[in-house]
Amino acid sequence: MILSTTSSIEGRSITAYKGLVCGEVVIGAHLGKDILASFTNLVGGRSESYESTLRETRDDAIREMIEEAGKLGANAIVGIKFDYGVVGQQGSMMMVAVSGTAVLVA
Repeated sequence: MILSTTSSIEGRSITAYKGLVCGEVVIGAHLGKDILASFTNLVGGRSESYESTLRETRDDAIREMIEEAGKLGANAIVGIKFDYGVVGQQGSMMMVAVSGTAVLVA
């Protein structure tokens, strides 16, 4: 599957538009990650525990979108956009949504 954030794929022509495809994943951050992140917040630096969770969540959302495009008979997705957010009471969950247009390219 070819993935692109642009509306076209250089060197390829779009022969059919199959429709909008999305992948959404919401994941809860557990207490251990919250504690580690609070220490990082105090001393500064990057929170590797949250970063790895965010990467996993993003990859899962992309996989869902690709599966949906495959069901439509597409071999590429163009115009991909990502949306990140915090949901749940007290921001206890992370959300990643990804969407694009499933297409068939020659």
